[in-house]
Amino acid sequence: MPPSPPASPTSPLSPIAPYPPPTSPSSPASQPRTRAREVYGFTAYVGTLLLFVLYVVWAVTPDAWLERIGVEWYPNREWAILVPAWTTVVVLLTYLTYLGLALSATPSFTDLTTITDTRAHILKMEGDVNPLLHYSRPDAVPHEFDIPLGTVNRVLYGKRPLSSVAPCQATIH
Repeated sequence: MPPSPPASPTSPLSPIAPYPPPTSPSSPASQPRTRAREVYGFTAYVGTLLLFVLYVVWAVTPDAWLERIGVEWYPNREWAILVPAWTTVVVLLTYLTYLGLALSATPSFTDLTTITDTRAHILKMEGDVNPLLHYSRPDAVPHEFDIPLGTVNRVLYGKRPLSSVAPCQATIH
């Protein structure tokens, strides 16, 4: 058997293969890309920073200094407190609203939808043997099915006689 040729340095079998592997000139990663995202991001960053600096200067500078540099009209200073306070309240109320909506959409513990729903895929079995086993190969992986809650409870807790089951003390309002 002749010896195999040495792997090229760019082969994945080579111990000195670069990672990540070099791209071919026709691949999309090697094409020149636009820098618009970086330009827009930098512009948004600088603009936001400039607006924040102007806001802080307006909020803390005395009126006499603003009038001395020629600024004659500007909003009342109470807005420097009201806008951040109202923004904070709106954000907190948004979180509380989403929490309330999630809690109102949650079914109660006595509702059957906490156990199963209309999309449950439960295998109908006749007797103790799965009817599909007759048609499948021995090494085949069975289809996915939802396991009924009663079966899960029997496996986890075993069969208990009815006399050992404590009566339910819960009251429904």
